[in-house]
Amino acid sequence: MTTLIILGIIAAAVLFGITIYNKLVKSRQMVQEGWSGIDVQLKKRANLIPNLVAAVKGYMKHEKGLLEKITELRARAAGMTDADPAARQQVEQEISSVLGKIFVAVENYPDLKANQNVLDLQQQLAQIENDIQMARRYYNGAVRDNNVLVESFPSNLIANYFRFEKAEYFELENAADRQVPQVNLG
Repeated sequence: MTTLIILGIIAAAVLFGITIYNKLVKSRQMVQEGWSGIDVQLKKRANLIPNLVAAVKGYMKHEKGLLEKITELRARAAGMTDADPAARQQVEQEISSVLGKIFVAVENYPDLKANQNVLDLQQQLAQIENDIQMARRYYNGAVRDNNVLVESFPSNLIANYFRFEKAEYFELENAADRQVPQVNLG
């Protein structure tokens, strides 16, 4: 009788361990799926950059440095497909910043601002930015769930034994968004 109880406890512990292991595997897969979604959207944005540069190049002679910078950043990002989120995040943040500067500069060129190709590219880039945000939210949610499993007891015992690791969050924040707006009332 005692042997059956001990075997029952061992079987329950093994089943519990298998269940936790499978949850960890699922969580890791969700993180990888989320990262893949971000990567797809970032590639879409990168593929629009040459079209944008071509559309504005003739008009924006004074902003040549911006156009060269965005081209250089795009090339750098294209070479980082296997980079970790932290490294990729830095380059993508720079791309977002330079794209913002280009669209601010477009406002200074009435002919360019009214150009249908530029308007279409702006609209496509705005949609891709929204898609990146949605993919980022999904990924970061999967990362949160994964990290909770990896760090919480008792799943951390299985995670440590099988070398499951915490994942990194991916943030594309504009530092200017965090600044308090200046209001001039006089």
